[in-house]
Amino acid sequence: MNMKDVQNIKVTTADPSGIGLFGLAIVTLVASTQKLGWTDGLGFVLPWAIFLGGFAQLYASILDSKLGNTFGMTAFGAYGFFWLAVGGGWMIQAGVFGQGLASQLDTHQLGVVYLGYMAFTVFMTIGALETNKVLFYIFFLINFLFLGLGLSSLGIMETSMHNMAAISELLIGILSIYGAGVNVLNRHFGFEYLPLGKPFGIIGKKRARKTSSITH
Repeated sequence: MNMKDVQNIKVTTADPSGIGLFGLAIVTLVASTQKLGWTDGLGFVLPWAIFLGGFAQLYASILDSKLGNTFGMTAFGAYGFFWLAVGGGWMIQAGVFGQGLASQLDTHQLGVVYLGYMAFTVFMTIGALETNKVLFYIFFLINFLFLGLGLSSLGIMETSMHNMAAISELLIGILSIYGAGVNVLNRHFGFEYLPLGKPFGIIGKKRARKTSSITH
């Protein structure tokens, strides 16, 4: 084959932030209403946990992987799998997989998982400092969600921790709705139609100082 006949084909991938944040928004909104006592039961929460909290965020994770966005891929992937696991836990609790498995539930195990996710989220919150302020505050609130879920599952200040988790989750849903819509509109129009808030620049300044000290 003549080298002159070789063509380079560039495959473009759309920014998945909108669909990922939308998935997070819907599942946290509906789950928070159940925690706050505004709605009852988990029957209608479960589909949104699986399809929006789980699959939508995993889809965003795959697209971010193609874009080379390690932060977005890890965040959407980790929280997407979280909601799939939560949905699975609810099905076990409801006896979908038999009463034998349903009778072997220990909420302390959930507490350990929630606190593990909180530790992970602390790192992601640091990373979010260099994304935008809306995303940073979403991660900031997720820390309180997991802290509340973890401690209440371990039987520590159950009522107050449960309420903290519920309020945090509601605020996460509201901020995520805004973040999803703004991401779509800003990309669609090609300019900052609505603000997401500039990065804090804390890590960037530190990196710049280190680079400067090395070169001088």
